[in-house]
Amino acid sequence: MSIRVMLVDDQVLLRTGFRMVLAAQPDMEVVAEAGDGVEALEVLRATAVDVVLMDVRMPKLDGVETTRRICSRPDAPKVLILTTFDLDEYAFSGLKAGASGFMLKDVPPAELLAAIRSVHSGDAVVAPSTTRRLLDRFSPMLPSSGREPEHKELGRLTDREREVMMLVAQGLANGEIAARLVLSEATVKTHVGRILSKLGLRDRVQVVVLAYETGLVRAGGGATG
Repeated sequence: MSIRVMLVDDQVLLRTGFRMVLAAQPDMEVVAEAGDGVEALEVLRATAVDVVLMDVRMPKLDGVETTRRICSRPDAPKVLILTTFDLDEYAFSGLKAGASGFMLKDVPPAELLAAIRSVHSGDAVVAPSTTRRLLDRFSPMLPSSGREPEHKELGRLTDREREVMMLVAQGLANGEIAARLVLSEATVKTHVGRILSKLGLRDRVQVVVLAYETGLVRAGGGATG
């Protein structure tokens, strides 16, 4: 079954380019397009979509608020934020709104296709280190970064789960975490799954965001406490 993709961007030329790339893939299909957030929300009410490629700077309703509204729905499609600049404050807000990751608009086609497939399979599509770099720059500018290091949500985690969460937030992949903690990679994957479930998070990107918001990890990538 093909991955059903929706393109949301106010630039028709960019949508055309993305559509041509996706149309050449046997496992992907562009089922909808929209030029702004308002139109996107309307189209989604009548169209089944698996992955949304979302621009952030659009008229009427920007990509961040559109992402927030989409991700608040039950059985929402996954959202992949598209940004013009590598370090974009909109991308940070998009991650907080529930996006599964972000990509640059000038990303090579092969990377874009891989990202769509990863999102569809339930993974985050940006390297944790890239997400951390984005957070390092913008988290001090947001009110949420002033919270106390502890947060009631973290009390749901076991000591081992907190340890795994800190390493996820510091940019380590499952294999690296397994080596650090002398665990099997399957065990680490189980811990990550429990962290997502207990904290009501969608993916690893959201783990990183929460770790910064709660002070579990501080700008610069270091763990607290």
